[in-house]
Amino acid sequence: MNKIIATAISGLCVVGLAAAQTTQKPATPKEVACPIMPSHKVNIASATKTKMFADYKGKRYFFCCGGCPAEFKANPAKYAKSASIPTPKTKTPTK
Repeated sequence: MNKIIATAISGLCVVGLAAAQTTQKPATPKEVACPIMPSHKVNIASATKTKMFADYKGKRYFFCCGGCPAEFKANPAKYAKSASIPTPKTKTPTK
């Protein structure tokens, strides 16, 4: 009887550990649709490098061309449901 209970407890521990390991946050996509022109895909790395993005309410939106940021900034709430990523955390400088 004790052996059965010990086996059951061990099994629950293994299942609990497996569940804890599978709750990783999803990977950041490599590209997203431009919020202004959704048919245009934007490479996140390239847009970040060229500063073709805007942050709004904790999310980062990426743009396909130079005209899109001004359009977004004029009415960000209109485009807030578009594809985005969480705004990256900035590193605080150490003294």
